[in-house]
Amino acid sequence: MNKLNPVSAILDRDSVAAWLFIAPALILLSIFLFYPIAYLLYLSFTTGSFTVSGIEWVGVRNYLRLFTDADFWQVMVNTTYFTLATVIPTIIIPLGLAVLLNKSFALRGFLRAAYFIPSITSLVAVGLAFRWLFQTEGPINNILLQWGLEPIAWLSSTTWAMPVLILLSSWKQLGFNLVVFLAGLQVIPQSRYEAAELDGANDWAKFWYITLPGLRPTLVFAVLTTAIFTLRSFEQVYIITGGGPLNSTNLLVYYIYEQAFSRFEFGYAAAAATILLLIAFVFVYFYLRVWNKE
Repeated sequence: MNKLNPVSAILDRDSVAAWLFIAPALILLSIFLFYPIAYLLYLSFTTGSFTVSGIEWVGVRNYLRLFTDADFWQVMVNTTYFTLATVIPTIIIPLGLAVLLNKSFALRGFLRAAYFIPSITSLVAVGLAFRWLFQTEGPINNILLQWGLEPIAWLSSTTWAMPVLILLSSWKQLGFNLVVFLAGLQVIPQSRYEAAELDGANDWAKFWYITLPGLRPTLVFAVLTTAIFTLRSFEQVYIITGGGPLNSTNLLVYYIYEQAFSRFEFGYAAAAATILLLIAFVFVYFYLRVWNKE
């Protein structure tokens, strides 16, 4: 039996054609993805600078400073709180709405479009609107006064500023997850529900034993995308609170921005950005593990 020459296997017509087709994508990925990631890792071990002559190798000094910085750990706590408090409602609420909208009724199409509108609305415009709504003399406090309640300093309170950002992010992400869940519900065979009805199962039993297991890959995808959406949150912090009051709403991406473009410590900012990248990789790793099991 003739053995195939490895060189000829690589250079045969089909292989050459395949490489030619994927070459543009590989070039673009190398320029806009692989090279920036590699440069970020390199920069995190230097002082960082806009000019090559200003870069000085410092080893792991940026990481040691990062892990001993009290402000960084407060930012990590803020980011964790913000992420969890955004992911939970933006999974539960759209899931319930999707189950309801999956049933046939007159305004189903209109409501689908209405719920999706926040997802395509400019986050900057929405942030300005929320800042106006929750300012000290804004409409929200006017409503509280009409109800006989004391107004709240929403944006200058270390207690209430973060919930405003969470409310904005949850409202923004709700429509996207709703559409994802509606698409996932279409994949579940109706015969399962019909069989359950014949066995006398109620709506809750059908949801728990048919809908949730059928939506497992969709749920994992929705949790992953929502977590990444919240991890990269920047605009709402920049527009509404600026990381305050007293650093209580400073999130990781905004912290990176401050270190890089306010204090010009690019190496230190690159180290913080590397931590963010590793967190995102962890999410993707768990998603791929669940996907392979499916």
